[in-house]
Amino acid sequence: MELDTKSTTPKKTPRPIYLDNQATTPLDPQVLQAMAPYLEAEFGNPSSKNHSYGWKADMAVKNARTQVAHLLNALPEEIYWTSGATESNNLVIQGLSLKLLGQKPHLITSAVEHKAVLESCEAAAELGAEVTVLPVNSFGQVEREVLEKAMRPNTKLVSLMAANNEIGTRNPIHDLAEIAHRGGALFHCDAVQGVGKFAIDLKDWNVDFLSLSGHKIYGPKGIGALFVRKGKEQFLRPLFFGGEQECGLRPGTLNVPGIVGLGKACELCGQLLESESRRLRGYQQKILEALHSVEEHFILNGHPTQRLCNNLSLSFPKISADVFPLSLSGLAYSSGSACTSGSGKPSHVLKAIGLEDLAARATLRIGLGRFTSESEVEQALEKILQMVKENTV
Repeated sequence: MELDTKSTTPKKTPRPIYLDNQATTPLDPQVLQAMAPYLEAEFGNPSSKNHSYGWKADMAVKNARTQVAHLLNALPEEIYWTSGATESNNLVIQGLSLKLLGQKPHLITSAVEHKAVLESCEAAAELGAEVTVLPVNSFGQVEREVLEKAMRPNTKLVSLMAANNEIGTRNPIHDLAEIAHRGGALFHCDAVQGVGKFAIDLKDWNVDFLSLSGHKIYGPKGIGALFVRKGKEQFLRPLFFGGEQECGLRPGTLNVPGIVGLGKACELCGQLLESESRRLRGYQQKILEALHSVEEHFILNGHPTQRLCNNLSLSFPKISADVFPLSLSGLAYSSGSACTSGSGKPSHVLKAIGLEDLAARATLRIGLGRFTSESEVEQALEKILQMVKENTV
């Protein structure tokens, strides 16, 4: 008896349209191509100084360090490899707190930071640090006057993000860093969402530390970097021990394929920055213009203009969040941070800008990306408009 393959072969379900590029991005094929040799033939350890396997790996690491530094207008020796932005954030916040153990340093952050910063500050408080969490305005920005009033004689670190991962709002980093420095504090910026979306000039920003992540810029997961301005490494204590890699600040065998991938991802971000920003801003405006017909039924979260080119956070207070999964089937989206999406609680970011629980839950975060097509934007718009029409009077 022959098997009837027609009846038993499952039908392939088309993959949903990906609109969650704030959570993670697909690996760019050019990044994969750059990484491939270091996953196979070029497997050497860059710390091995006595043979060509190690030399080639070391050269690849140095080249990637230069690529990252070039994107940020920094020096290659100011780039330190980490496993991702979470580690980078912890290395600054906890590393400084450990360095100043017993001195009760004062740290400042904001209510809309990523949990990797907020929870690291909580851990620092357990080490004896005093932590101030600043409120934000209705757009999610830290106001200059609020930071100025929060500064104390013992304020040692201010940690504020370049752009918010949920609502897309950008902070005036240059001005905020200047306030911190006037008060004698160091400044750390979580720039995970900003890198590759807008130009970052670290000579102009004058921040002391900056965190970035590979998988948010079409690079691999499990790799990130920390910018440490020359001379400021003295203020950090390592979190790990057992090697001399990264000048002892972050010991451990280097992830060469990941590092090469992050370097290439940064190179591509620099090459595509202007054209991609323009294209994604166009899609962003297209969505907002199409939603104009139902504008009384949604709230645009975040600043209307000082925001990421690829982000829209839309709350629908008149619609139950329960209808989202069915109405928006075929779309891969989120309501807030991927790192807290399983908690069941309303987003701390949306609460911080004043949204009620129901509106916060009924929120759609759209994260456009390098591989988002105009056709996909139009299909997504059709579903969103249909959801609004079917669930509002």
